[in-house]
Amino acid sequence: MPDTAQKKIRVTQVGSGNGRKPGQQATLIGLGLNKINRTRELEDTPSVRGMIRKVSHLVRVEEQG
Repeated sequence: MPDTAQKKIRVTQVGSGNGRKPGQQATLIGLGLNKINRTRELEDTPSVRGMIRKVSHLVRVEEQG
C-alpha cells in the first residue's frame, strides 16, 4: 500500500499585504492568509513552495515533522 501522506508545513503571516503589489496580495489569499498572525497548515508541494517564495518576506515557515 503506497504512503499518500504528504509532508505538511506551517505558514504564518508576519507582514501586512497592504501596499504590496497585487500579485503578492493575491498570493497571500491563495495561501489562505489575509491577516497578520494567521496560520495555515499546507501540503508541502512545489506549487505551495513557489507561492511561499513569492511572499517569503511576509511569512514565516515551519517544517512539520
